Amino acid sequence: MTNAAVVVGSGPNGLAAAITLAQAGLSVTVLEAAATPGGGARTEELTLPGFRHDVCSAVHPMAIGSPFLRTLPLAEHGLIWCKPQYACAHPLADGQAAWLDPGFGEMGLSADAKAYESLMKPFSSRADALFSDALGPLGMPSHPLLFARFGLNALLPATTLAKLRFRGTAARALLGGIAAHSCLPLEAPSTSAITLMLALAGHAYGWPVPRGGAGALTAAMVSLLTSLGGRLETGRQVTSLAHLPSGTLVMLDVTPRQLIALAGDQLPTGYARKMARYRYGPGVFKVDWALAGPIPWAAPACRATATVHVGGTLEEVAASERAFGQSRVSEKPYVLVTQPSLIDPTRAPPGRHTAWGYCHVPNGSREGMTARIEAQIERFAPGFKDLILARHERGPEGMEAHNANYVGGDINGGAVDLPQFLLRPVAARDPYRTPLKGVWLCSASTPPGPGVHGMCGYHAAKAALRRL
Repeated sequence: MTNAAVVVGSGPNGLAAAITLAQAGLSVTVLEAAATPGGGARTEELTLPGFRHDVCSAVHPMAIGSPFLRTLPLAEHGLIWCKPQYACAHPLADGQAAWLDPGFGEMGLSADAKAYESLMKPFSSRADALFSDALGPLGMPSHPLLFARFGLNALLPATTLAKLRFRGTAARALLGGIAAHSCLPLEAPSTSAITLMLALAGHAYGWPVPRGGAGALTAAMVSLLTSLGGRLETGRQVTSLAHLPSGTLVMLDVTPRQLIALAGDQLPTGYARKMARYRYGPGVFKVDWALAGPIPWAAPACRATATVHVGGTLEEVAASERAFGQSRVSEKPYVLVTQPSLIDPTRAPPGRHTAWGYCHVPNGSREGMTARIEAQIERFAPGFKDLILARHERGPEGMEAHNANYVGGDINGGAVDLPQFLLRPVAARDPYRTPLKGVWLCSASTPPGPGVHGMCGYHAAKAALRRL
């Protein structure tokens, strides 16, 4: 049995794998190509001095609800969660909004309030069990009856679920805004799964931000790894598996495209062909802002959360998310907005604020979206543009340059339509194991897929330990 492991990539999954292996007594080294660790969980001054922006992930309902991360003493290593009053909000016309209140209080849903409670309350008290099954590897769930009840709704397209359950504009829009996190057209099967999981997380755990930025989550995981004897080396780009020490366990926090490049001609032809067919999803266009004040939302509920879904009605959101599936950009895009400085004053100088917003675009798109993104926010927050002190733009090409796993700007490590979600990255009994001896995949391209939860890394490390 080898007692040494190398993890390539220091995103949340790579660090989760490294911590799991270190807990088992292995000597672990994490190699990160960038100057700072974290992958999609980094915080930098992108605009002006003193304005700290999350480079990608910002709000972390899946991290605080992660069955693995919840077991780690991350608070002892500096992680502090900041929770807003509402998990998220969705502005509508005439200064109205719908919002997700963790305690099922007033949510702006009018006559649909009872219908929403009947959909979500039966699961909110058993969130831990559902998260354990939903974020586990494929197989028989530990709570089959509960999971089956959940699955009856989860397998539906989000538009179908919204129209079946709700009659009013507000409730349908709230569900549609959450569903758009799936990076799929809302008419696609199973888009209700991520919708219900995120809504459930909002009620059970909240949608918090780490104090100091997403990089604080990374720093806590690195600190824990170091306390277990693990090592992190930044600025260490790996271009070939042949450059890694022989006889070590290798965990790769990379997507199939990078695996093919790293392995060269070592991969069996059939497996390499399957990996080459792996599909990537839409890209994102993201804008970070340094602001002179908080975003002046017309709807008060939007000022009591760190996450605002901007896009109007369910029909408008669905039309926007349908566009990238037709290889075009939306003129009125759905914009996911985060405003962490409202609940975390460490993000900006006194009296100032930070925010970012992104929309989905075709994979690899080079079309600028800043004007359209800002117009959508201005629509529901008149005066927003007047507060902009500086901005930082990053399209799909820039996202991939920042993180090689974001192929074509795809922040999910691959398309998450139902077939590829179930057979990720290829159809195999053990999706983490590669045909190469001692080499394992542990990225978001493996089950249970995207999200800052570390479960891909945890499950991959556990699978490798069983083989050892």
